[in-house]
Amino acid sequence: MTSSSTAAIAIQVKGACPHDCPDTCSLVTTVEDGVAVKLQGNPDHRPTDGVLCTKVSRYLERTYHPERVLQPLKRVGPKGAGQFEPVGWDEALDDIAGRLKGIAAVDPQAILPYSYCGTMGLVQGEGMASRFFHRLGASFLDRTICATAGAEGLVHTIGGKLGMRVEFFAESRLILIWGSNAIGSSLHFWRLAQEAKRRGAKLVCIDPRRSETADKCHEHIALLPGTDAALALAMMHELVVNDWLDHDYIARHTLGWEGLRERALRWTPERASAVCGVPAGQIRSLARDWGTTEPAAIRLNYGMQRVRGGGNAVRAVACLPALTGAWRHRAGGVLLSTSSEYPIDAAALRRPDLLAGRLPRTINMVTIGDDLLRPSSPSFGPAIGAVIVYNSNPVAVAPESGKVVAGFAREDLFTVVLEHFRTDTADYADYILPATTQLEHWDVHSSYGHTDVLLNRPAIAPQGQARTNSDFFRELARRMGFTEPCFADDDLALCRAAFGGRVDFDLLLAQGFAALPVREAPFAEGGFPTPSGKCEFFSERLARQGLDGLPDHVPNHEPFGASPRYPLAMISPPARNFLNSSFVNLQSLRDIEGEPLLEIHPQDAQARGIESGAVVRVFNDRGEYRCKAKVCERARPGVVNGLGIWWRKLGLAGTNVNQVTSQRLTDLGRGPVFYDCLVDVQRG
Repeated sequence: MTSSSTAAIAIQVKGACPHDCPDTCSLVTTVEDGVAVKLQGNPDHRPTDGVLCTKVSRYLERTYHPERVLQPLKRVGPKGAGQFEPVGWDEALDDIAGRLKGIAAVDPQAILPYSYCGTMGLVQGEGMASRFFHRLGASFLDRTICATAGAEGLVHTIGGKLGMRVEFFAESRLILIWGSNAIGSSLHFWRLAQEAKRRGAKLVCIDPRRSETADKCHEHIALLPGTDAALALAMMHELVVNDWLDHDYIARHTLGWEGLRERALRWTPERASAVCGVPAGQIRSLARDWGTTEPAAIRLNYGMQRVRGGGNAVRAVACLPALTGAWRHRAGGVLLSTSSEYPIDAAALRRPDLLAGRLPRTINMVTIGDDLLRPSSPSFGPAIGAVIVYNSNPVAVAPESGKVVAGFAREDLFTVVLEHFRTDTADYADYILPATTQLEHWDVHSSYGHTDVLLNRPAIAPQGQARTNSDFFRELARRMGFTEPCFADDDLALCRAAFGGRVDFDLLLAQGFAALPVREAPFAEGGFPTPSGKCEFFSERLARQGLDGLPDHVPNHEPFGASPRYPLAMISPPARNFLNSSFVNLQSLRDIEGEPLLEIHPQDAQARGIESGAVVRVFNDRGEYRCKAKVCERARPGVVNGLGIWWRKLGLAGTNVNQVTSQRLTDLGRGPVFYDCLVDVQRG
């Protein structure tokens, strides 16, 4: 008797990482008999170079997670209790359409989409979804929860979200890593910084927290949260008084120098020292390094703009390369985002023409806690009656989450959540609908850290009854009676429409990525995409809005030292192995992180009788949460670090760090102020 076996046939499928990270890696998934068995970085994609972060290397664990939602679920218990029963897709879609029709018949603005960057894909993000909500006439969502303050700062200084090409950081002689824990949030940039370091470059980390990145830099400048503009202005002071300036570049390629010079001369290192909480000598040394090193570069990230003056802070930092002529070198300048480089055809993808002349109100996603609790009024419009949540987890990630929970707990609020798992937000849903993961759908991706377009092919069939976001909105549109032909476009057609023929789609199909034609040194000869064509130290556009045309230090809403009741400033940087609230439910990553922690400096801990491992109560007038204390020097004196963003249900008392953050907004861009937060801490 003989036996034989057939070896499984393995195929490799090119894809793209969907997560909110500047690296936007190219993926290669190995599939055997319809099952994904291996996921790796694409070695042929230069920015990825075959390497993935710890989080995404666990993506198969996410895709095949035993707790994944794989069929539609309908609420049968109280909101927030997480009690659901399975239903069919047709029953769910018919009921959802009926409920939305009833609300829309009175005022479609009572319906609100709530989404962000659970996927960065242009198709499964705001493709078919935007078409649906435009046709419906629903309220607009102001998607501000991450990057808008910094984006506005860049627009009003250098003209857009653009800057250095990331690969040239490897050639820099000085790199300021400003407001970024690059090891955890931009691994591939960090590899380039390490290459520069091996070649002799100096690395300086500017961050209130002594992060893992700060550990590996030559110098750490631990300024107080919200004081970055003061530091940048004091650097300018030193550039002026020591004449570390490129006068030719300033004369030819900048606007508003005399005003900026006058303002900078008011910011002595001593004045900035008193504001920033760092020694004046360290400020002078930093300015000397910047003014006397070529080529010198700044890698900004979004942490430093999550305070009241975040937009002005980015403006001030973005002025520095023009003062010294750093832009003349391809390895000099600044990089926060490359998003403006992408020729996305947003009109073709999202079809704003479906609004047919209507202009619905706009709801800021940062203030969702307040807005869900607002009654109808002439100034606000109709009370929010329905929310469709996709690619986000607002109950965990939005500020002042006590109010967010109260809003989603309203029995008269109809809530639909498209998700992979039963998140904190899903617990409050009337329907949870199973969404596909990145391995199960088509999508196309831009990046905000490099300048390649990436295509994501589905590697496996959707698990269970999961459907793509786009398919949900197609089917819902049909049941709502929307007959426009654009609702029949399939996902591959949406991928092709995203760039309107301005990217070689055949190349994307063949290799999975395509590079944009971007100059090596974009502003070596000026040519900034501002109204003046120059780096605008003074912005006439801001002045016309009644704002200060020059960058300045704008104190926090809650400045350090302003409240005897709440003497500690708190920032809430992401835990290294989570990405916002994604990956928190993966046991392998949670095992690495351990449990929700508050880092507190030994000096502050001793004054409160707190030791490592103690349960502490972190509180202010907005609320409180409990976690374990870690007494360490990653926290500077006077500042505590509440590492996030843990799901509330996984916390010690069913809350997380956003219980104490505020819904106030930034100076520019209407963004959140997560790191502009005063608290106190007690054993608890």
